[in-house]
Amino acid sequence: MSGDAQIQAERDYLAAARAALLAMHEDVVATETPLTSSEDNNYAWQNNLYLQVRAERAVALIDLPGVPLFFGRLDFEPGVVYTTDRVYIGRRHVHDSVGKPMVVDWRAPISTAFYRATRSDAQGVRLRRRYGFSDTAELTAYEDEPLVGQPGGFQSALVMEQIERPRSGPMRDIVATIQPEQDDLVRAPTQPALCIQGAPGTGKTAVGLHRLAYLLYTERERLGRHGGVAVVGPNRSFLTYIRHVLPALGEVDIIQTTVEDLIGRDSALRGEQAPTARLKGEARMAALLRRALWAHISPPSEDFTFLKGSIRYRVGNGRIQEMIESLRGNTRYGAGRDAVAQRLAHLVLLQMERRGAVPDDRDQEAVARSKPVKQFLESVWPKLIPQQVLFRLYSQPSFLASCAEGELTEAEQQLLTWAKPYRSWKSAQWSAADSVLLDELADQIERGPSLGHLVVDEAQDLSPMQCRALGRRCVSGSVTVLGDIAQGTSVWAIDDWPQLLEHLGKPDARLAVLEQGFRVPAQILDYAARLLPQIAPGLGVPTSVRHANGSLQVTQTRELGAAVVAACRLRLNEEGSIGVIAPDADIASVHKRLCAEGLQAALLGETEDALEVSRLVCVPATLAKGLEFDAVVVAEPARIVAAEPRGIQRLYVALTRAVSSLHVIHTEPLPDALAS
Repeated sequence: MSGDAQIQAERDYLAAARAALLAMHEDVVATETPLTSSEDNNYAWQNNLYLQVRAERAVALIDLPGVPLFFGRLDFEPGVVYTTDRVYIGRRHVHDSVGKPMVVDWRAPISTAFYRATRSDAQGVRLRRRYGFSDTAELTAYEDEPLVGQPGGFQSALVMEQIERPRSGPMRDIVATIQPEQDDLVRAPTQPALCIQGAPGTGKTAVGLHRLAYLLYTERERLGRHGGVAVVGPNRSFLTYIRHVLPALGEVDIIQTTVEDLIGRDSALRGEQAPTARLKGEARMAALLRRALWAHISPPSEDFTFLKGSIRYRVGNGRIQEMIESLRGNTRYGAGRDAVAQRLAHLVLLQMERRGAVPDDRDQEAVARSKPVKQFLESVWPKLIPQQVLFRLYSQPSFLASCAEGELTEAEQQLLTWAKPYRSWKSAQWSAADSVLLDELADQIERGPSLGHLVVDEAQDLSPMQCRALGRRCVSGSVTVLGDIAQGTSVWAIDDWPQLLEHLGKPDARLAVLEQGFRVPAQILDYAARLLPQIAPGLGVPTSVRHANGSLQVTQTRELGAAVVAACRLRLNEEGSIGVIAPDADIASVHKRLCAEGLQAALLGETEDALEVSRLVCVPATLAKGLEFDAVVVAEPARIVAAEPRGIQRLYVALTRAVSSLHVIHTEPLPDALAS
């Protein structure tokens, strides 16, 4: 069969697969829900659950425009696969009207060979076929790789074409181009936790997202039973950038959030200096908060008396003190308070029994919830909310000093003490770091919700207290940690992963390192890597499989605005997205200048869909992390460095966002490492 005839045959098969997927979707939509008229609440719950599952299934079966249903094919040796010798590999499972698979999900065990089979280990595959598609998902090409009887290696032109392909808008999946070392991480078991240290362009974010999709395929029921899954990113702009990846893989019911939104505590209305924020993020604060919380318990000054009718029942304060001490520190604060109420009630009921009464569990519950017990508890074990405890710490220096003894110096206590206290905890405003402390206190009072799996991206910037907040949401679940020590820009940025994993509660996590880049050209990586001896001397220098002559340009100018405009005009004549990265203080003026010159530029952070509405996007340096553009213009590196304590790391991030070309434009002298 000729090449054109084979392409047409494959197009016909793709059309048939799309028709089959449409039929699967219509079958789900048209199926009637077995609603019942019974007033039994259990039936109502089952009906609602069925409706929810069916709706999610219908969404997952929508044929996304511009997304090919399959990207590869495996031709097996006869007898290797029981039902067929030919398998099409795609983003989701598709079957025909009689249930015969037309496309096999890339996560299925049989699909593993597509990523891992080699000529030295063919795994029963005699031929691997890859497909090329246009932007509208039209099949335009194919490439065959024989795995049997062929010496030497094989370099896929279609894979490199897909990797280098210009793109605009949000991130797309890499399911068609996953490399063997990436596939090993994608299919890694849930335990132990997995931590991926990845240099720019190595695909660590994509690996983390595809790993989540894989785990949902293999362990969906268990993960759902343990609270579901979530992706935690550094900011909302980043989440907007990655939001289409998982739906394209058929996974729609996934929380994508930031640490702040996941915690969901009081809005950060109060600003604070970096030293204070740094202190509040340290792990020592957990012990301080615990002391402050439990310091609210007071020994009883008198016996407890319960009156029923004309009879008084008394429990001695010594007995109560023993009860309190047995619970102090061995349970959560709220559970301990409830336990005191129940034990008090039990002691009262024992006295009732001695007088001939026959109380039951309902009587004990009534005593435990009675007004005398509640009033007594308020005097010895008061009911608290996190804001009350933190307010007292910040507004009462003597209380802070007693709780901080051995933990904080006097100077550190001064950082925490409010110079102008609020009138009450109800009127207090809290900072972003305070929100994490409030979350810590909330967990010490009552156990919080849990998750089955958590993907944490750009984790190198998390504070120890943020790590604790994430870790306790996944105590019994699994975690995928993604990051790059060289890109640490926060006041809490780490120097090594074991310390962070300890705070996260996953000290036994497997640490994997990705150093080979696939998207960023070697010329750009080498240029940015000049900064590594200063920012991360312990890391290896990343490498790239791509070499693109002319991908790096450095321009010194007297008129920054005009040079940026000229660079953007030039790049707009080419395909792909363009990111202009500048210091936060300058980005608004850069955006204004581009618009004044007639260029349609969007400003990231001003609108949530900036990455989708324009090919040309102005990016504040602090929001560049995790993003990717075909062409990047970095304006005034020296001002990016000077803008914050870890500005040199911020510059490293900015320099490594380009996947085709990087143009550095400056009026001020470049940092020494880049000046040569």
